Amino acid sequence: MAVLNVNGVSKSFEDGEVIKNITLELHEGELVSLLGVSGGGKTTLFNIIAGLSAPDTGNVILDGEDITGKPGNVSYMLQKDLLLPYRTIVDNVALPLLIRGMSKKEAREKASGYFEEFGLLGTEKKYPAQLSGGMKQRAALLRTYLFSEKVALLDEPFSALDMLTKGTVHEWYLDVMEKIKLSTLFITHDIDEAILLSDRIYLLTGKPGTITKEIVIKEPKPRRKDFNLTEEFLEYKREIISHLEEG
Repeated sequence: MAVLNVNGVSKSFEDGEVIKNITLELHEGELVSLLGVSGGGKTTLFNIIAGLSAPDTGNVILDGEDITGKPGNVSYMLQKDLLLPYRTIVDNVALPLLIRGMSKKEAREKASGYFEEFGLLGTEKKYPAQLSGGMKQRAALLRTYLFSEKVALLDEPFSALDMLTKGTVHEWYLDVMEKIKLSTLFITHDIDEAILLSDRIYLLTGKPGTITKEIVIKEPKPRRKDFNLTEEFLEYKREIISHLEEG
């Protein structure tokens, strides 16, 4: 059963229709990627799923409840980590709990309880400037998780990382997802990243943006270390490139 359903969502702005009749679903524990060219409407769709923008048509259902136009039901992490430089890491991470009305002491205690699982032990009293790019992303992802512990929307969260760091963070994120039973909808422009991380990939093409293909990645997770060197991987990549070029 799907934890998240997007049904027939369309959205227009003054300069025309941006997305048209988008329908997708996310099951518990899945990582599903949205892949397409820049300007195809992926961020517009995320804003609608997050309740930050209302669709012209269609709805968004979370665990059987209509959350269309209602913010605060799913987590949403943008490309930049957006950590506040003047707050310690534990206070950055605890922000969603403070917003919900939890006391500072309780928020810090709850947030600190996840630091080991997220690979952040020892960073609690440090400031963002003292952390590497990969560690900042881990802190931002933990903050995102504490906002809503069911579904996370990630908009190119790893794009600023170098290739070696990105590979390490990919492996870590999939491991954490499994441990905490998190479901993730993921925007990326990186075809390799989408194939390596995803259970399924939706290809968004055209203007207005429309989902024109769904690709199921059959390779079990965690993926073998050399999966990106296999013929299966290259075949997925060829299929995606061919479809995007046609779109």
